[in-house]
Amino acid sequence: MLAPSSARALLRRPPFPTGFGGQTPIVGASSRWLTTLGHRRQQSTATADATANANDQDVASIHDNVEHQQWARQVLRDAVAAAAPRYTWSKEETAAIYHQPLMELAFQAAQVHRRFHNPSEVQLCTLMNIKTGGCSEDCSYCAQSTRYQKGTGLQAKRVETVETVLEAARIAKANGSTRFCMGAAWRDMRGRNNSLRNVKEMVSGVRAMGMEVCVTLGMIDAEQAKELREAGLTAYNHNLDTSREFYPSIISTRTYDERLATLGHVRDAGINVCSGGILGLGETDKDRIGLLHTAATLPSHPESFPVNALVPIKGTPLGDRKPIDFTSMLRTIAAARIIMPATIIRIAAGRKTMTEEQQAMCFMAGANAVFTGEKMLTTECNGWDDDAVLFERWGLQPMKSFAKSVARAS
Repeated sequence: MLAPSSARALLRRPPFPTGFGGQTPIVGASSRWLTTLGHRRQQSTATADATANANDQDVASIHDNVEHQQWARQVLRDAVAAAAPRYTWSKEETAAIYHQPLMELAFQAAQVHRRFHNPSEVQLCTLMNIKTGGCSEDCSYCAQSTRYQKGTGLQAKRVETVETVLEAARIAKANGSTRFCMGAAWRDMRGRNNSLRNVKEMVSGVRAMGMEVCVTLGMIDAEQAKELREAGLTAYNHNLDTSREFYPSIISTRTYDERLATLGHVRDAGINVCSGGILGLGETDKDRIGLLHTAATLPSHPESFPVNALVPIKGTPLGDRKPIDFTSMLRTIAAARIIMPATIIRIAAGRKTMTEEQQAMCFMAGANAVFTGEKMLTTECNGWDDDAVLFERWGLQPMKSFAKSVARAS
């Protein structure tokens, strides 16, 4: 469409060009002028049509966007109003919840949290590395892989003795921890009969103290899961890490389906599944949505869902990555609480870098478990004394072993 000034200029022009001094029209010039005018009119019409089409598309886009926002808000309302966990989430519904405005998302997650959990209770877990380093996997974030040993300087160690582990569990219990977790840097448990025998003795010993007990030993089969259950194991940790699509860029020595198979063996044996992910690997929001969707559509939701923030370790392929922003952590925790309402949401690795206020926001949005003690596997951990101060200041209390309670909001 021509600008108003151009249209006025055309209107001021005489009907035909004249010769010098207002003499009779020059015929050749008149033909050329008429041809040019016709061409300009065609251009003007085409431009007007294109503008009209573009306007129609903009209106349709706005209409579609409004409809999508209305649908997304309805998805959130339905999720918040649910009286029981749901296992049939679509990826689009998961995305609709994840992408809600953050303050609204956190607020609604808090409502769900108060319906399914006592909001003042937080589970205190202590994690011990019972077998450090020497792992054959190539997880890009992990210092325990033999592939990165030269860069990290981490030396492999033998499996800790049963008594050493049980003593560590006693210390953890004395400091208020109610779940004791043991991690071993193995790809799987094939051919490790002696080690499995020792781990089962550790499990039984910790369970005898009245504590919940969790292990993460890599991939296990159905028979090994059954043996661990008989020894008294409460939960087995095997993280999904990220979305199925992004996973191959982080790990190549174990497939996503192998992880899911291990979770299946654990679940079938009657052991609680502990499975979450790591943020800050270089993934996008789409990958975090994929992680949440996978966890929320398992045959039953994980009993606990750890949300880790990558702690970059020099010498590993991800050693130079920048820390994930806090809002991504909060958004993931809040979305997880809404789509997995009965699950324990655990703030895992990376909590050391959070302020008290950031931790409090996570607790309000649905997190209700932390790791506490002297160390994580190879990274720093918030200490018992620090957490005692945190709990006192914010009115929190440790969740008792085997006794997660529900306090419905009045």
